[in-house]
Amino acid sequence: MGPVSGTAEHSGLTDCHAHLCDGVFAADLAEVLARAREAGVDAVVAVGETLADAERNLELADAYPGVVQPAAGLYPTRLDLPEAQRVADLIRRERSRFAAIGEVGLDRWKVRDERDLALQREIFALFIDLSVELDLPLNVHSRSAGHHAIDLLRERGAKRVQLHAFDGRAARAGPAVEAGYFFSMPPSVVRSPQKQKLVRRLPLSCLLLETDSPVLGPERDRRNEPANAAVSLRAIAELKAIAEEEVGRAVRENTERLYG
Repeated sequence: MGPVSGTAEHSGLTDCHAHLCDGVFAADLAEVLARAREAGVDAVVAVGETLADAERNLELADAYPGVVQPAAGLYPTRLDLPEAQRVADLIRRERSRFAAIGEVGLDRWKVRDERDLALQREIFALFIDLSVELDLPLNVHSRSAGHHAIDLLRERGAKRVQLHAFDGRAARAGPAVEAGYFFSMPPSVVRSPQKQKLVRRLPLSCLLLETDSPVLGPERDRRNEPANAAVSLRAIAELKAIAEEEVGRAVRENTERLYG
């Protein structure tokens, strides 16, 4: 599946998780965002993995106002509490400019040592508490740690949550659905049986679109772009056997409910 041209059902969409600050977009970001608009993707939540990414996302938001929605976070494999605190300080200072806190979360695929896992939880808890304090959405990474992340989010009272590219079993998603959390689907859903099963099981009312650009595209070895959020939309429609127009309307409403 390739990018879809803008139509009534593919307009006003948001790619709710992309790494626009990645160096692979440095040379042609304007063209990338133009292609996204042509596909109906008018806004992109630009997540970060480091303090430098957060600062770069603010710059991109200034360069592309209304299109780039900046976020700041610390990737879960960066076990650096002082850096996490500096990112949190930046978010507090620039609260009005940030659309979300992310990406943040837990990762038990790369992090296995118990002491490292404890530090990872401490850092995630810091960002969950910040989300509650500032009323900002959390854009959450939970690779091989889905139920651990959901449990910690619920324990600490998180309200506005997006679980990005959730890789857990559909049965594990139930508590998150009950808590009112959202699940964003990347274009790799077209080649992932796990993601396909998740889409079939989850209610349309908790689904969002994402690309995780430049990775998780419809083709494994090709650079992914925000335009491919429309691929996710079409895949959701096919998997649920409903009209693309209905999916488009639902994901726009869901995005508004989470991000405002």
